[in-house]
Amino acid sequence: MLKVGLTGGIGAGKSEVSRLLVSYGAVLIDADRIAREVVEPGTPGLAAVVAAFGDGVLTEEGTLDRPKLGSIVFADADRLATLNAIVHPLVGARSAELESRAGAGDVVVHDVPLLTENGLAPLYDLVVVVDAAPETQLDRLVRLRGMAAPEAEARMAAQATRAQRLAVADLVIDNDGPLDALEPQVRKVWEDLERRAKAAAGE
Repeated sequence: MLKVGLTGGIGAGKSEVSRLLVSYGAVLIDADRIAREVVEPGTPGLAAVVAAFGDGVLTEEGTLDRPKLGSIVFADADRLATLNAIVHPLVGARSAELESRAGAGDVVVHDVPLLTENGLAPLYDLVVVVDAAPETQLDRLVRLRGMAAPEAEARMAAQATRAQRLAVADLVIDNDGPLDALEPQVRKVWEDLERRAKAAAGE
């Protein structure tokens, strides 16, 4: 099994890279999706978040109000650290459980947005970074996701810098250009990952 950490700044196009890798045969473990699952209604995770942040972070239906919680934590590093201390261990445990089901020759891709920020690179056999210039990220967030520019800039500022991400990268996918330039790069990376997985499995 080859354990790959996939990361990239918000708006860099990591989700599209994940989608392509899965289409080639990767086993995807999506930290964001798991992070949502571990705070669904009735979970210990949601109870811990409410204990830390109060009932105001819940919707009328009793689900987590993500925009409300986001507006609290992205403006306050200490509150963000509190949230991470609740969610990250739960995500880690669930990720390990899913990984244990993969086969010996599989390429297991962990899609981890905050891999760099949380010093998680050593957990993986190699790290793939989806890279885009900050100007490109900002344009995509405003144009494609409908974010206001100040909100987009705040989200970007809360993450690692481009240089910090590239410093932990074993492989870099340049997604500064159009979508049709992305697929050939991702396929080339996939072929490399497959070779490494087979070698690790002794095939």
